[in-house]
Amino acid sequence: MSERGKPQDIWQIKFEEKLNLLQTCQNQKNTQSCFKCEELLKCVLRKDYVKSVYESMNRGESGDFEF
Repeated sequence: MSERGKPQDIWQIKFEEKLNLLQTCQNQKNTQSCFKCEELLKCVLRKDYVKSVYESMNRGESGDFEF
C-alpha cells in the first residue's frame, strides 16, 4: 500500500522497481547522479527509469499526464 493507504497501481510499482535499480547502480559507482557517469547516454538502466517515470505519470496511456 502507498503512504496514503491506497494500493499502488502497477505503474507506481514499476517506477519504484526501476528507481531502486538505478539507485543501486549509482551506489555501486559511488555517485549520486547519472550525469556524472561516463555511460550516461548509452545506459539502459537510466533509459528504463526515465520511461517508467513517464508511464507512472500517464498510467501507460499516450497523451497528457495526470497530475
